[in-house]
Amino acid sequence: MSSRALLATLITILPWSSVYPIIKNALQDFSPVHLVLLRFLVASAALLVYALATRMPLPTPQDWWPMLGLSLLGISIYHTSLSTGLQSVASGPAAILIACGPVFVALMSYFFMGERLSALGWLGIAIAFFGVALIAVGNHPGRFRFEPGALLILLAALATSVYFVFQRSLVRKYSALQFTVYSIWAGTLPLLVFLPGLSGELTKASAASVWSAVYLGIFPSAVAYMTWNYALSIAPASRVTSFLYVSPILAYLLAYLLRGEVPTALALVGGAVALVGVVVLNVLGKVKAAQPQRPGAEGVNR
Repeated sequence: MSSRALLATLITILPWSSVYPIIKNALQDFSPVHLVLLRFLVASAALLVYALATRMPLPTPQDWWPMLGLSLLGISIYHTSLSTGLQSVASGPAAILIACGPVFVALMSYFFMGERLSALGWLGIAIAFFGVALIAVGNHPGRFRFEPGALLILLAALATSVYFVFQRSLVRKYSALQFTVYSIWAGTLPLLVFLPGLSGELTKASAASVWSAVYLGIFPSAVAYMTWNYALSIAPASRVTSFLYVSPILAYLLAYLLRGEVPTALALVGGAVALVGVVVLNVLGKVKAAQPQRPGAEGVNR
């Protein structure tokens, strides 16, 4: 991997790892839906500046509805579910749950795309889901209790996995960067239903929470997508996406540094087990793809 690709990848991974504690900080003053709306209004505005500067064309009308449907899943539902789940799930375990997205991608690719999995692939899926179960019941110190917020974060992982599996024909037609811009704009539209009440929360929110929302919109949502797609355009996808395994570790570290979060022992064990399962699936579990996989289809944190 070239130094440019490595730098672009690192610039991507750090903002994506930071979203979990930053979201939790902003949730002190914003409801989850208003935070997501504000974040993507900022992201859409930033990408509009980029699109105008580069004279990016609009997608053809026949692609508007497919893009809107995918963006509803990959942007609107993903981020609303993640932010809502983070109200009760710690940052590190949440990052692990999102990192299990490749499990859903593999299952959907198996059932809908004709891609095959080896016995080790199925073993990796089983290991990952066992780790997820440990996280779901081990999020509270000193006691076992099922945490419904973990299901919301798993819903987010499922939504973004559908987004990555079924975006492939559109990404082939447009560039990955163009599709990202279009999908963020399209995903922001359904979020406008949450516009009532946003101004009231903005006026009462602390400066730290407002700047957290601005940061989430500019860096993890706009800048990181651009650097991610740039890295994928100049380096092998397998090398670039391997750095995604670092993201949950960074999320644990940043959550401790920014919020003093210390995960429970069971959540740590569950996180380690889930990551082992994902690594086994991605490294040893793929047998043959019926069609080429698009760069980045393994799933991302954002």
